[in-house]
Amino acid sequence: MSANTPPAARLLNLVIALMNTPVRMTKDEIRTSVAGYDEPASTKAFERMFERDKDSLRGLGVPIVTVEPDGHTEDIGYRIDKDSYALDEVDLTPAELGVLSLAAQFWQDAAVAVDTTRALTKLRSAGEMDSGPAGEGTDAVAGLAPRVRTVAAAYEPLLDAILARRVVVFTYRAANTGEVRRRTVEPWKVAVRDGGWYLLGHDRDRRAARSFRLTRIEGSVRAIGERGAFTIPAEIDVDQLVGGAAPAPVRHALLALRPERASALRARGSAATPLGPDRAALARAVADRELVMVGYTSTHAMADEVAGYGEAVLVLEPLELRTEVLDRLRAAAALPLTPTTSGDDRG
Repeated sequence: MSANTPPAARLLNLVIALMNTPVRMTKDEIRTSVAGYDEPASTKAFERMFERDKDSLRGLGVPIVTVEPDGHTEDIGYRIDKDSYALDEVDLTPAELGVLSLAAQFWQDAAVAVDTTRALTKLRSAGEMDSGPAGEGTDAVAGLAPRVRTVAAAYEPLLDAILARRVVVFTYRAANTGEVRRRTVEPWKVAVRDGGWYLLGHDRDRRAARSFRLTRIEGSVRAIGERGAFTIPAEIDVDQLVGGAAPAPVRHALLALRPERASALRARGSAATPLGPDRAALARAVADRELVMVGYTSTHAMADEVAGYGEAVLVLEPLELRTEVLDRLRAAAALPLTPTTSGDDRG
């Protein structure tokens, strides 16, 4: 086992072990048999890690119970109360399963795609995903497939840092000024508000609680320093932290969409005014497309979203957004193709 098991993986290993123990597991058994707990060099370090993880799981609603020693041993043991932890039988309609499929597609990043795929497979096995007329469960949400792009890149390292209570550093672009600065933050929580993902934490440079929109984080998130470096407040007012910042001005993009493509953008936008005679050449070039006006607040995030649709979406204006989208598409086109293995080796 690697000496750097991620905290989230270690917690999952502990849940699996405590769910499957026939009676209980002692601390010694956990240290020797659960991946990740054999890494601390000293008994004290293991004790701190285990107590911290136990508190984290209980805080997440996992019912870890303490089993007192019996007459054969003096060691206290632990297990998960299966009756309290088990879900009731799932009974979902095809339409409800269709919505859950859409939610699962939200996470397209490799960091979490395996987990969402596994969860969706289990839900499908419990219901009748395709039993409705003409696949009513999936047809109801066809074409609406939001995805996490830059959000997912920051999400996993932030989650690991929160669980380990380690300070993180990252480069952040301010919403109003566009200023790019390195931030040093004690991460408390990741939350969603009004369709945006935010990191809530203590900004060490500004010495105050702040919120950071994940789509404005540029580059990678890096954890620094020791574990347990700070204490997460028992109560975090998400609405106050996220709502306290001045809202970014809303701008509008004129987009030309392919028919039956980019449904999420079409749903957020409104029909645009036809191009005037002074733009006749452009009007002819996009005659087979639908013109839509879509509002946005972050050029960076909007460019990420639009670029993900490829040629299905053309940005007609503003120029700044069009330039950023083209930069992303050119960068993607320059990436080397991943070699594929084929049975037909033509040498």
